Amino acid sequence: MTKDKNIYINRELSWLQFNARVLQEAADQSVPLIERLRFLGIFSNNLDEFFKVRYATVKRIDEAGKGGKSELGGIKASDLLAEITKTVIEQQSESLEILDAITKELQREKIHIINETDIDADHHDFIKNYFFQEISPALVVIVLNEDVGVPELKDSAAYLNVKMSSNTGPNKYALIEISKAMDRFIVLPSRGDSNYIIMVDDLLRYCLDDIFNIFNYDEISAHMIKITRDGELDFDSDLSRSFIDKISRSVKGRESGDPVRFVYDKSIDADTLSFLLERMNIESTDSIIPGGRYHNRRDYMGFPSLGRNDLLYDKIKPLPVKGLSFQESIFKSIAKKDYLVYTPYHTFSYIVKFLREAALDPDVKTIKITIYRLAQISHVASSLINAAKNGKEVTVSIELRARFDEEANINYAEQMQDAGVNMLFGVTGLKVHCKMCVIEREENDKLVRYGFISTGNFNESTAKIYTDFTLLTSNSKILKDVNKVFNFFEVNYVVRRYKHIITSPHYTQTKLFALIDKEIENVKQGKPAYIKLKMNSISSYKMVDKLYEASRAGVKIQMIVRGLCCLVPGVEGMSENIEVISIIDKFLEHTRLYVFANNDEPKLYISSADWMTRNIDNRVEVSCPIYDEDIKKELLDLYDICWNDNVKARYINQTQDNTYRRNDLPKVRAQFDTYNYYLNKLEG
Repeated sequence: MTKDKNIYINRELSWLQFNARVLQEAADQSVPLIERLRFLGIFSNNLDEFFKVRYATVKRIDEAGKGGKSELGGIKASDLLAEITKTVIEQQSESLEILDAITKELQREKIHIINETDIDADHHDFIKNYFFQEISPALVVIVLNEDVGVPELKDSAAYLNVKMSSNTGPNKYALIEISKAMDRFIVLPSRGDSNYIIMVDDLLRYCLDDIFNIFNYDEISAHMIKITRDGELDFDSDLSRSFIDKISRSVKGRESGDPVRFVYDKSIDADTLSFLLERMNIESTDSIIPGGRYHNRRDYMGFPSLGRNDLLYDKIKPLPVKGLSFQESIFKSIAKKDYLVYTPYHTFSYIVKFLREAALDPDVKTIKITIYRLAQISHVASSLINAAKNGKEVTVSIELRARFDEEANINYAEQMQDAGVNMLFGVTGLKVHCKMCVIEREENDKLVRYGFISTGNFNESTAKIYTDFTLLTSNSKILKDVNKVFNFFEVNYVVRRYKHIITSPHYTQTKLFALIDKEIENVKQGKPAYIKLKMNSISSYKMVDKLYEASRAGVKIQMIVRGLCCLVPGVEGMSENIEVISIIDKFLEHTRLYVFANNDEPKLYISSADWMTRNIDNRVEVSCPIYDEDIKKELLDLYDICWNDNVKARYINQTQDNTYRRNDLPKVRAQFDTYNYYLNKLEG
């Protein structure tokens, strides 16, 4: 087939449409009000990371003098930078309108977000006292003058640019850093049933005269600015330093990466803006975004609840897994059959119990586990340290380059290393992204393996808000393959063969192609053939082309893709047999599930891998087959629940308009119905 620019959706523009779906949640009147505000925070946080990584990558392609068309799906890098900036300006404008609407609705709920012009005598003393006691001692103020250049501003930190005007002399400028250590939202004393909140930005504006009382000026004003820097880590080639030390230095170096986005309050004076752009060396290839009065709206993710549970989603109580008990040995249960843990509907505590039992059990000899993103306070890490102290041979493959979580991983890596854990720091040239654990336990003079394979990180915090599958198993065939992956970590110049699991970088594309080819062959022979996929993203053109081939052959393909999707569904002669939806709701959809009809004997895999080039070719990933018939049925049921969503599902199509799927069928809201599905299983 002739390659045409219309056969793929550019990944950056597709990602921006994913973030537009997040913004839809902030605008959705059916979403609880404070949750809507938090979705605005998620939208803003996503955008920060996008500019640090993806925009920065496109900018480097452009600056290298490459057109980038082949890498960027048929669009020049310079054109793409302009299109991104245009789209982001439109989305930012929409987000400000949504924020304004939410603020007015909060007022109707007697929650008032006030600024420095609204402060009355009742709140004056509280605010002044709070400023002098909590803010002033730690305040970072940078005075700008002609003799001293603008210092390097911290990545993604917000600053108030202060202008002091005098009728008798030149303007003076200063920057006030809005430190991450400051509470962004300060709850003021309530009055009756009315609550009042002031943002720290406005508290600082109210106290400008207290901060700058040594200067003479006639007028003083403050406008917010923010810089986003290139978030890629650079590693030096000094082999004498430890890998931990190199990563640690690179993380610190990220703060001084090249700027890629400058956001400013659009009401700032033109002369002040020109002064800042010139002094900060902001280039034309950087994205210069006029914004609102407030930046770092990611902080809205932590907007105080004020005890208003009626303005929040109901908290779900994580359910037990039928057949698993915290009062009994988890190994004895797994020895009899496989179990599926589906967080956050099920409790993550089963994973911790597995590791704690392994740490204490005198018959457990070895524990091997991969770690990608740890929680700030990790019971997983403490269990592994406990196991090492109990004399177990513990091996941990930890990915120190898990973007933006490097610091937590470094801290725990050092603690585990000190406790005697055998630490493996990935594979040269590859990120270790698979999520798996295998233990060896001595039973009747033989070593028996138990383990788990997951679609998500072993992270207690994200397990409350990310949907992920974890298979608990004693299947010797699967775990023998898993053990081979750990052998590959230690001796990675030997490419091993696996009979059951599918691994990247060596086999994923080949194996998936073979599974797709089988469906193509079956449909041609008139046999049942279909493919059902659930993943976060698909951007590998090779995988997209293969699905196009299957569609042209007549294979029906259903896809649930939360994030970016470079595949264009529903195009006659190319993809008319492919349907794609995306679900954005209360939890972040993170599961990866692949289903192949296989002539009515379905093959199912849960996986750590999305269908992106990095997951296929540049990472260590594991897709695990599901052999237990009960779990197969469970996963197919869960897929159908998601596929039938007609409340939070959006169509992914050529126009990228994020249209909600609506029909006359009974309402299905996948995340709520999934919880009810498991409630019914417990009662059945």
